[in-house]
Amino acid sequence: MHLSIDGRPPETDGIQAIHASLDAGVTLIDTANVYCLSDDDLGHNERLIAKALASWRGPRETILVATKGGLTRPGGGWQRDGRPASLKTACEQSLRALGVERIALYQLHAPDPAVPLEESIGALADLRREGKIEWIGLSNVSVEQIVRAGRVAPIASVQNRLNPWFREALTTRVVQHCASGGIGFLAYSPTGGGRLTKKIPDHPVAAAVARRRGISPHQAVIAWVLAQGSTVIAIPSSRTVAHAIDGAAAGNVVLGPEDLQELSAAEWSKA
Repeated sequence: MHLSIDGRPPETDGIQAIHASLDAGVTLIDTANVYCLSDDDLGHNERLIAKALASWRGPRETILVATKGGLTRPGGGWQRDGRPASLKTACEQSLRALGVERIALYQLHAPDPAVPLEESIGALADLRREGKIEWIGLSNVSVEQIVRAGRVAPIASVQNRLNPWFREALTTRVVQHCASGGIGFLAYSPTGGGRLTKKIPDHPVAAAVARRRGISPHQAVIAWVLAQGSTVIAIPSSRTVAHAIDGAAAGNVVLGPEDLQELSAAEWSKA
């Protein structure tokens, strides 16, 4: 996302960051049509990813690209639009932007309170039957909404926020529900995002765990996120090659019970 919104780096730097992630072993790239500046810029991140994959020398067939529909960016803002016709149009646009005939994982970016959830999921089910998407995912949803959506079509994944500062995915049992149902849980903002991410190197507990394990504090936090459920997948965002490599390496970190307990019990101030 951060390669395409405000403050995005030059395109060449963005492609280098994507290549660095792939070279480090990342096999899932998560994007959305609205990772851009405004509605005039829709699909920027998808086009960037397509360009990076086209120039990458690795095995393209091993990379799964997930994208989303259901939001718009009028004037640079964020609005929900879960109308079936809008979702189908957005999917067609994403297919063109990514340069593919089928999207591996297509996610409803957020339920639209003005549209019954079943109608939005019905549109994705239509797209699946038409062969335009392989799997259906949800984002920013509750357990009740996951259950309702599952009555319309099989749900492969749920993408909600999860990090030490924001644990609502745990307290509302979304992570646990996904684990019990074999649904992938894509944890967005695993390092808090923005100014919270910048606080991690100075966090006393994260720094102590990192020293003990010989890893970076950011890797310690991502590893904590990964340990919260058997189907959790962390999707950290990176603007630079260094951050891409550091984030990818967190997937190989296994924290011990003491590490996890210390990170869970620590004070994570949002101030």
